[in-house]
Amino acid sequence: MSDVIKIREAKRSDEVDWHGLWAGYNAFYETNVSPDITRRTWERILDPSSAIFARIAESGGDAIGFSLSVLHEGTWVASPICYLEDLFVDPAWRGKGVGRKLIQDLVDLAAERGWSRLYWHTRANNPARHLYDEFVKADDFVRYRLQF
Repeated sequence: MSDVIKIREAKRSDEVDWHGLWAGYNAFYETNVSPDITRRTWERILDPSSAIFARIAESGGDAIGFSLSVLHEGTWVASPICYLEDLFVDPAWRGKGVGRKLIQDLVDLAAERGWSRLYWHTRANNPARHLYDEFVKADDFVRYRLQF
């Protein structure tokens, strides 16, 4: 394994690697996203007019992780808000700073592009919370969710 980890925009040639990582992400969360939704997500990632974007972590030309985010407007701010919806690192690369680099990449993009906020949520028992707490402590908001 190479120690050089690069974070970059997703590109069409990442499709096969991203699908493999996406499957690992869904297995981690013990969920199953339908092939139609997976295909639509990938199409939106590549669509420059979509609010969804992906960043790929790579080493030695191999995709080893990703972040999926949604850029949206807010009612309390004038500049865009970035919601980090999904973050995943190949298990063989965990503990090597890949997750940290993926989050720092978004922090850097926020500063560069003038976003007002970056936020995410995770399960209370996610082992990656120790990393997230290095960026910011969890706030006291509670999530309510209706599924349709």
